[in-house]
Amino acid sequence: MRPNERDSEETRVARGSVVASALNSPLRATSTIHAYPPGFEEDDRLRSDFIRELTLRQLRRDRASPQGEGPIRGAPVPRTLVRFWHDPSDVPPDVRKCLESWNTLRDEGFAFRMFSDVSAAAYIAEHYGPRERAAFARCRHPAMRSDYLRMCFVLAEGGLYVDADDVLLGGAWKDVFRDGALKVQPLCYDVPARCMVPASELRRTDLPTDGRIFYVNNNPIAAPAGHPVLRRALVRATDRLLGDEPAPEIQSTTGPGNLTAALAAHAHESLVADVRPDSELMLDWEGTAETRWDLSYRDDARNWRNMDRC
Repeated sequence: MRPNERDSEETRVARGSVVASALNSPLRATSTIHAYPPGFEEDDRLRSDFIRELTLRQLRRDRASPQGEGPIRGAPVPRTLVRFWHDPSDVPPDVRKCLESWNTLRDEGFAFRMFSDVSAAAYIAEHYGPRERAAFARCRHPAMRSDYLRMCFVLAEGGLYVDADDVLLGGAWKDVFRDGALKVQPLCYDVPARCMVPASELRRTDLPTDGRIFYVNNNPIAAPAGHPVLRRALVRATDRLLGDEPAPEIQSTTGPGNLTAALAAHAHESLVADVRPDSELMLDWEGTAETRWDLSYRDDARNWRNMDRC
């Protein structure tokens, strides 16, 4: 991937006070879950702290039980692959090549679901109510509509969502479907360095945290139908889209910021109640799939990073 592409994307995550507040965090000195106040997930600094603590808790749990704690109770993640491209009549050849890299999963019994602007609107109209239909209509760029559709579909039916510009690399995808946990990828952005921290570094228990933002991506998303994190994420995104903001920002409204807030709130409630986790951070996803950054559409308005410039 090209660093300047990810820099542009993650700088949007570091909005408002997060750059200053991420540098000094009073909660980093404690692992007491009860120290997080109600609504902490809406505070950029506290949300980042919590995601890092959640990662460390999973690493400790994995070391204590290398074979895992057994399957999460409930329905497993269905073998349904979900993707989105806004205009099916105009899929660039390089994007189509990315899509085709997943075709081997057909032989593994996967159902493939490909959505466009039109089919996504029809799906939401069929499965949801007037608020969700209105919220989808307010998504001002294909990237936002893709964000919103993936929440709606995986919440309603379950499955694995991946972006259209992701390429399948190997067979590690099978781990995604071994149980019914929500699975998302943790990320970290280094604010002073203006770059992403390598995924392998997130396994370091001594990883420096000053000046860094810890969050989860909303690509990929794997979950069974009805997962409470996705339900919370959809409600939050819908409320924001139907709010007073004339042009809601993508990352915090429908993108990674939204999913991170929903996950943090739900995981915190589960930890306080001493309930077994029903989500998992995929620390090794980069060995399963990778995003291709050298694609033609990234230079025009189809790339959400350019939408206010074109």
